[in-house]
Amino acid sequence: MKKTLQNPLMLAAFAVAWLLPSLLFAIDPADLEPVQGEEVAILTDAPHVPPPITRKHPTKVIVHLEVSEVVKRLADGVDYTFWTFGGSVPGKFIRVREGDYVEFHLANHPSSKMPHNIDLHAVTGPGGGAASSFTTPGHESVFYFTALNPGLYVYHCATAPVGMHIANGMYGLILVEPLAGLPPVDKEFYVMQSEFYTKGAYGEGGLQPFDMDKALREEADYVVFNGAVGAMAGDNAAQAEVGDTVRLFVGNGGPNLVSSFHVIGEIFDKVYVEGGTFINEQVQSTMVPAGGSAIVEFKLDVPGTFILVDHSIFRAFNKGAIGMIKAAGGDEKRIYSGKTDDRIYQPEGGAIQSIPQDEAPQALAQNKAERIENGRIVYNQVCVACHQAEGQGIPMAFPPLAKSDYLNADVDRAISTVLHGLTGKVTVNGVVYESIMPKLELPDESVANVLTYVYSQWENNGAEVTPERVAAVRASGAVH
Repeated sequence: MKKTLQNPLMLAAFAVAWLLPSLLFAIDPADLEPVQGEEVAILTDAPHVPPPITRKHPTKVIVHLEVSEVVKRLADGVDYTFWTFGGSVPGKFIRVREGDYVEFHLANHPSSKMPHNIDLHAVTGPGGGAASSFTTPGHESVFYFTALNPGLYVYHCATAPVGMHIANGMYGLILVEPLAGLPPVDKEFYVMQSEFYTKGAYGEGGLQPFDMDKALREEADYVVFNGAVGAMAGDNAAQAEVGDTVRLFVGNGGPNLVSSFHVIGEIFDKVYVEGGTFINEQVQSTMVPAGGSAIVEFKLDVPGTFILVDHSIFRAFNKGAIGMIKAAGGDEKRIYSGKTDDRIYQPEGGAIQSIPQDEAPQALAQNKAERIENGRIVYNQVCVACHQAEGQGIPMAFPPLAKSDYLNADVDRAISTVLHGLTGKVTVNGVVYESIMPKLELPDESVANVLTYVYSQWENNGAEVTPERVAAVRASGAVH
């Protein structure tokens, strides 16, 4: 338990202690060691990180970074024209050592439509290098700097309009390791939050353009880790083992929103506040400002999936700010038992609740294959939390959709269930469930698509549901 400071003398001592790390580790330019040799920097895409630096002397580090403008996935069914450092969002992770002399090459691909530059917050010099790196398409700029200050720093494009360049994906992290290096850990990962402002609402399909009006109002449609919804989740989750110590290099490209970074089910043993040398311990969530960073460390004591979120929580569950670390290994029952009992509990009330959905129309399917693909997107956005990725449901809570006798017996009943919700007892595959299916308020096209998708999966009967059939069930008013 932390004690309250009792007197001005203690307060002064605390202030000195708070400032001491930066006083100890920042290099005075007059004390620079001679540079020995040279090496080409290893650059990595998120969530990967270049290996720790083991040499004990400064060297000349050559960094080659190419700007390119590319169309890539932002979410399932949603594409975006990203402006990138190195072809990915976020940009490449750069790792150097305090005192290194960096030769920086910034190339702008001939196919680019815009000039670009780079402002590295680790650079001591005008514009963080922006003034020296302005590069038109088909050209390459070179400048040099010495990494004077240890820490984790954001870099971004600073070509006007600056906000638009950042909002389109132009940001990344550069780590300047202190002279003594960082303490060894088992796993290191690169996580960068940012937001996107699109003409269409969250999940609206197709190639979405940037919306300056939304950006000015700071009304983000997407808030994501590593450049896209799901970029660090599901099959893309970071992998670790029980017992591993984990270090996350966390950045926030913004351009507008401050992050409340949190890992569900873990406590940060150490937080390098704002990516600097001052360390907080035993922290649940840490603020990461736009254009700022943090380094967090923790140990994985139990197996399972640990969820990374922005704890401004609607951003996580409604706008995409979710990542995952999957820890494999044996159970540690004394630390965390898992469920040991399940008892009947009578909640208050039993009315069907309503979950309104976006009213933006989904792209019309032209054939069954398109209906299945569009339905997969709806399923992953709306249904997967309860009925799970393989339609297996959750025992004693949500019935399975896989091999479902309830669904396969009556298509109109299934349509009615999605349209109107369902309460009371229902028997699925011989098991009685008594949970509440909320009214989803989906348009007819989306209901048809998601049911066609479900019927096409998991050994169901393959029925195709059309919007016309959904409309007929809706018009009848029948509630099954």
